[in-house]
Amino acid sequence: MSGAFNVIYEDEHLLVLDKPSGLLSIPGRGPDKQDCLLARVQAAHPETLLVHRLDMATSGLLIMARSPQVQKQLGQCFEKRGILKHYQAVVLGNMGSEGDTGLIDLPVRIDWLNRPRSIICHQNGKPSQTRWTSLGAGPWPGTTRLLLEPHTGRTHQLRVHTLALGHAIVGDPLYAPEDAPVTSTRLLLHAWQLQLPHPVTGIAMHWQAPMPF
Repeated sequence: MSGAFNVIYEDEHLLVLDKPSGLLSIPGRGPDKQDCLLARVQAAHPETLLVHRLDMATSGLLIMARSPQVQKQLGQCFEKRGILKHYQAVVLGNMGSEGDTGLIDLPVRIDWLNRPRSIICHQNGKPSQTRWTSLGAGPWPGTTRLLLEPHTGRTHQLRVHTLALGHAIVGDPLYAPEDAPVTSTRLLLHAWQLQLPHPVTGIAMHWQAPMPF
């Protein structure tokens, strides 16, 4: 519903929201791309400021600040990797047994000739790391549910990193093969958990967004 948004947590300093898949984080180019989570929140809380983004196709937790000072503090926390982020995804193929884990350490850059795609590039890519853990079988045969912890924040990092291991995320319109045996009407990638020190009080905060798939 236009104008609606789901608040997971709020205080006088910040808002934590659960962004649905298919909604932009910020306005895009053109009149048809003005509806976004930031605009909806600012209609109710005009002081709200963006701290970070999620891809349009990705759902889950997104933090917004309620003052320039808190925006700056949260931004610095992201830059210094002081925020623990966990995503869940369903990928094509069997990616290990439940509890198996690994680190994907592959440099990523924008594929300028095929934007908005990103690619692995050992020559000019930026260092990028993602920790993955298998949560066991996915909802369909031949799929796996993963817990993903990005150590860096490159564009489409999680989508490109799982693809590099041969396991595209189900429902990915950019990276999943057209003849994929399993399809979805949405990208099965969800920003599930966030943990960080509160930018004002310093108290350890932890939030979780309900899994939509």
